[in-house]
Amino acid sequence: MYYSTTLPSPVGTITLAGHDGNLVGLWTHGQKYHSETIPEAMVENNDIAIFDITKKWLDRYFAGEKPDIAELPLAPTGGEFRQSVWKMLCEIPYGTVTTYGEIAKSIAGKTGRESMASRAVGGAVGHNPISIIIPCHRVVGANGSLTGFAGGLQMKVKLLEQEGLDMSRFKVPKKSTAP
Repeated sequence: MYYSTTLPSPVGTITLAGHDGNLVGLWTHGQKYHSETIPEAMVENNDIAIFDITKKWLDRYFAGEKPDIAELPLAPTGGEFRQSVWKMLCEIPYGTVTTYGEIAKSIAGKTGRESMASRAVGGAVGHNPISIIIPCHRVVGANGSLTGFAGGLQMKVKLLEQEGLDMSRFKVPKKSTAP
C-alpha cells in the first residue's frame, strides 16, 4: 500500500509518498508530474515512520543544515536510465551545480558509450519523483541558464539560494523550459 501525507514548507505545501518503509515521492503543490510514479491510489496516513524521518530531514535542510541523503531510505520508481541519473544527482554536493551535459558525459563514460544526449538526461532529471532530497534543482544549462525544473523556476532559485549559491551568475529564462 502507498501512503501519503502533506506538510507546509518554505517552498509551499509538500506531499510525501511512502511504500514499504521507503520514501517514494516528494512533490510540491502544482509540480509537474506530481505522483505520476505511484501505481495506485495513495492512502493518507500521517503516522508513518518514514514521514517522521523525512520531515525532520527537511526541517534541518530548510534551517540551513546539510543533512545526508543516505539518512533516508529512498526508493524512487523508474527505469534503469532514470535511476542512474537520479543516483548521480545525489552525488552533487550542496551549494554546487552541474549541467545536463556533464551528467550525460559521465553516464556515457560509465556505460561505455561514446556520447549521450543531454536532452535524455533532462527528461530523467525533470521526472525525478523525490525532488528537493534528490537534488534536481542543482542541474543547470551549459550556459548557466536555470532550465528544466518541474517545480518552477522560482522554486529552483529559492532552493539554490537556500544552499548559498550566488545567483548573479545564472540566467533565469522568461519562460519555463521544464521537460
